[in-house]
Amino acid sequence: MLKDLIYTSRSFRRFAQEPPVSLGQLRELVDLARMSPSAGNKQALRFALITDPALRGQVFGTLGWAAYLAHWAGPAEGERPTGYIAIVEEGTVHPLDAGIAAQSMMLGAVEMGLGGCMIATVKRSELSGILGLSEGQKIPLVLALGKPIERVECVPLQPGGDVKYYREGGVHYVPKRALEELIILER
Repeated sequence: MLKDLIYTSRSFRRFAQEPPVSLGQLRELVDLARMSPSAGNKQALRFALITDPALRGQVFGTLGWAAYLAHWAGPAEGERPTGYIAIVEEGTVHPLDAGIAAQSMMLGAVEMGLGGCMIATVKRSELSGILGLSEGQKIPLVLALGKPIERVECVPLQPGGDVKYYREGGVHYVPKRALEELIILER
């Protein structure tokens, strides 16, 4: 059920190394993105699929992992993603297309028993060089994927509380606003 996938999908940042994500799994996720809506049906997104360990290491070095956790440099060796999908825009792309494609792929990953993190903090020129992209190709997002090994829990955002996620006792907590707080008109 879609609601179960959405409630299960979180931003995971620590992963088991076995079993690694396969190119076949990444291809299945891109197929979900391919069938997702695209503004003007331009279908201007392309995808770089990365599972090779050496290339994964290079990609890892170009990514920022958790802005609210300033003391944390990202997953340690042995807890890093075993697959990446770099979303690549070619030409004029509606700004929502990458997000729509990414969400489709992330929900597909959950259905496969995987987890991941959409990363927008990217050293874009460096990663473009690593991936051999042309000047007209731009990277809006990178999906880091693998078998999650951390516990992520949503907690109610307290009145006047902070929306910043945090870690305590090895658990990653994500404050969420109440449904009633989000609805500004209902008639």
